[in-house]
Amino acid sequence: MNTLSEKPVEDLTGTEAKAELKRLAALIREHDRRYHGQETPLISDAEYDQLWRRNSEIELRFPKLIRADSPSRRVGTPPSGRFRKVAHRQPMLSLDNAFSDEELVEFEARIRRFLARQPEIEAGQGIEMTVEPKIDGLSASLLYEDGKLSLGLTRGDGRTGEDVTSNLVTIKDIPAGLRGKDWPELIEIRGEVFMTKPDFAKLNQSQEATGAKLFANPRNAAAGSVRQLDSSVTASRPLRFFAYGWGELMGQMPVGQIEFLHQLETWGFKINPLTRLCSSIEEALAHYHTIESQRAELAYDIDGVVYKINRVDWQLRLGKVSRAPRWAIAQKFPAEQAKTNILDIEIQVGRTGTLTPVAKLQPVTVGGVVVSNATLHNRDEIERLGVRIGDRVIVQRAGDVIPQVVEIVIEERPPEAKPFRFPSRCPACGSHAVSEGDDVAVRCTGGLICPAQRVERLRHFVSKGAFDIEGLGRKQIAAFWKQRLIESPADIFTLAARERTQELNLANREGWGETSLSNLFAAIDRRREIGLDRFLFALGIRHIGQSTGRLLAINYTSLENLLRAVDEAADGQSEARRELEAIDGIGPKVTDAIVDFLAEPHNHKIVTELLTEVSVQDFRPPADGSPISGKRLVFTGHLESMTRSEAKARAEALGARVTGSISPKTDYLIAGSGSGSKMKKASDLGVQILDEAAWVALINPK
Repeated sequence: MNTLSEKPVEDLTGTEAKAELKRLAALIREHDRRYHGQETPLISDAEYDQLWRRNSEIELRFPKLIRADSPSRRVGTPPSGRFRKVAHRQPMLSLDNAFSDEELVEFEARIRRFLARQPEIEAGQGIEMTVEPKIDGLSASLLYEDGKLSLGLTRGDGRTGEDVTSNLVTIKDIPAGLRGKDWPELIEIRGEVFMTKPDFAKLNQSQEATGAKLFANPRNAAAGSVRQLDSSVTASRPLRFFAYGWGELMGQMPVGQIEFLHQLETWGFKINPLTRLCSSIEEALAHYHTIESQRAELAYDIDGVVYKINRVDWQLRLGKVSRAPRWAIAQKFPAEQAKTNILDIEIQVGRTGTLTPVAKLQPVTVGGVVVSNATLHNRDEIERLGVRIGDRVIVQRAGDVIPQVVEIVIEERPPEAKPFRFPSRCPACGSHAVSEGDDVAVRCTGGLICPAQRVERLRHFVSKGAFDIEGLGRKQIAAFWKQRLIESPADIFTLAARERTQELNLANREGWGETSLSNLFAAIDRRREIGLDRFLFALGIRHIGQSTGRLLAINYTSLENLLRAVDEAADGQSEARRELEAIDGIGPKVTDAIVDFLAEPHNHKIVTELLTEVSVQDFRPPADGSPISGKRLVFTGHLESMTRSEAKARAEALGARVTGSISPKTDYLIAGSGSGSKMKKASDLGVQILDEAAWVALINPK
């Protein structure tokens, strides 16, 4: 009953489409009945979603064949499997990773350097950390207002999650109301939804007994169960939840991480029983290895441990960098490895022209994932490994790291294995491929005449973190480029106008219909306004990632200010260039990249055309009410109460712009002991000079 045509939608005739829509309507109706009436579904969530996608794709291509009993028209039936998107009150940050004991020791050393002025650190005392297993599940955030669960979100992209409240409330480990009375007015509680190995085995036995598709691993089963369209399906799945932290909190902050975890238990949550408070780095590492030794016997999957500084006041002082907190880190277990054969080596050209060799592998399972491609990084890595096409190799993957070739099994090298010759010309455009200076990367010199670079830049432009245009994925961008419908970012925003004038006639092209086009054009229109930091990241300028884009946005606040500064730097005005380079975290390399990018006529034309279609919003400092929000600061000399790193982090968290050199635009020079020439220059320019006591008083008003 589940078997339908495997024929691509674009190849279906009208008669075939009509017949398949009839079968799909009956299938989906029956599965909806089973979902609501039985504890165990007949098919997996993935298969159910496939039926929905197939039905939607056919209806988009053949809108006149939509049936009266179509699932898309049925009252009370979710239209597409999408959930309402809700912004997190506090971002759900990622964690930096450590892959060795030495890297964890360096993490602790960084904490000591940052908090060097703390009496406990100066006295050489151990830093207390909580150590807990890193569950391989699905992160979720639970909002409790007046002790009652009001909203449950998936992590999503860290800023915005999906509203799956009705599904999360079915999990027995998640209380609908907090126990007792000692809870804050509002609190976000974060944790991990997971499935135990025995429960996963039983679920797959049930799937197999009903002829349904088996889940690949417990994490996929848990994630799929939480994202069910019907909460009764979620309720039927054996899901668990461990709580581990908080987000937004209206009330008294906890004193320590471990104390908060104990508080969670009194409210009715479960915390991981292997969580420990360790008083030193040696004790923390010992507990890591204890957990590692128990890994195989645990009832649930873990891929490492998470260390968190216990003192919450220190967590607040440490803050975050980019998208990760400074006060926490995950140490992954050693990478899982497997042997396989290299069938071929292909060259991929990235958006900045980098030629990356990719090994095409005989498919092999590594850490529960089937791997068929692995990076060889660059030309030097191929030479270092001595890799040949046909070689027997060891590949590994650790966590979310891209699979990589780590070793050649020389004794198993077949006689027909042949060396790989790295190309001297770009495989996409034929331009020379060269390495610059001591850079190991080989890059295409074709720039924007290279189709691979242009396609990759367009893909980057619409990606998450950039313009994030829903419905324009890698496949659609490649197709539109091939058909010459989109050749520059501005072309994306003229698609609707060109369709109205019948210049494109997209509605008559395969795979498109009135509904799908309407959805695409609406998604594009929603992105006609964008923040300055996301706009800069979207341009795909070399060396400018999300963090760097944000630094530039903080310091220049508007695109107009930044473009003026870049133009002045390009014209040889040294002061403008010095100001760019002086921004903490920018420097000469990034300055060269942005100046060179906008000096190139084609790039300048792309930006100009794009600005006729979109509006770039000025950057709003994150703490408008602070006394230093929007102010330009320079630190010099030795501070007693905090390190320079901590002082800079605190200033940026309060909305200030931290630079490395004095200029007429500097608002404050914070001068510690041993200040030198910057004091004199600030005095000459009339810049206000604060000693450390005045600085601390300024940012901590009574």
